[in-house]
Amino acid sequence: MKDILTGNLVRLAAFDPEEVGKAFSGWSRDSEYWRLMDSGAIRLQSTKEAVKNFEKEVEELAPGVYFFGVRRLADDVLIGEMVLDVVNWSGRDAFVGLSIGARENWGKGYGTDMMKVLLRFAFTEVNLKRVSLGVFEYNPRAIRSYEKSGFCHEGRQRGFLNREGKRWDMPFMGILREEWMNLQEKERENM
Repeated sequence: MKDILTGNLVRLAAFDPEEVGKAFSGWSRDSEYWRLMDSGAIRLQSTKEAVKNFEKEVEELAPGVYFFGVRRLADDVLIGEMVLDVVNWSGRDAFVGLSIGARENWGKGYGTDMMKVLLRFAFTEVNLKRVSLGVFEYNPRAIRSYEKSGFCHEGRQRGFLNREGKRWDMPFMGILREEWMNLQEKERENM
């Protein structure tokens, strides 16, 4: 069996609050990165503050929260982070979030590969039934990536976010274990 934490371009790695905090303090200086990742106003953080915040977050983790650093396979460089948050154990439901830090890593397939690896982990290791996410309407690159990973549009929160005097929706997307299994079968048939 293939290493479930490794994709074609990336691998999920242990979440190191110090390393991710240092990287995040740099990534968050890019206003577009921040706007794609968070609905709040841009909030710059020093490296020390970012590390402290990530350490606190990891320390207070609920049992169903899985944080990962994401590394490029080509050179083992940290390019982003992911979280899987099981919000309902009895229903086997979780939400997922991801970010890719530096612009030079955007649009190269890393996000789709990250999601495919995380879905494999979610459905085979955590035994989930559904994985869901919310994405900002003004991020069509992410929406296409999620669609490639098998996510379906399930609804939207209209007028969720105000950016530059315009209201933007937040589409919600999800994938069920059966849908993911069907995609895996199709991929095996096309090999």
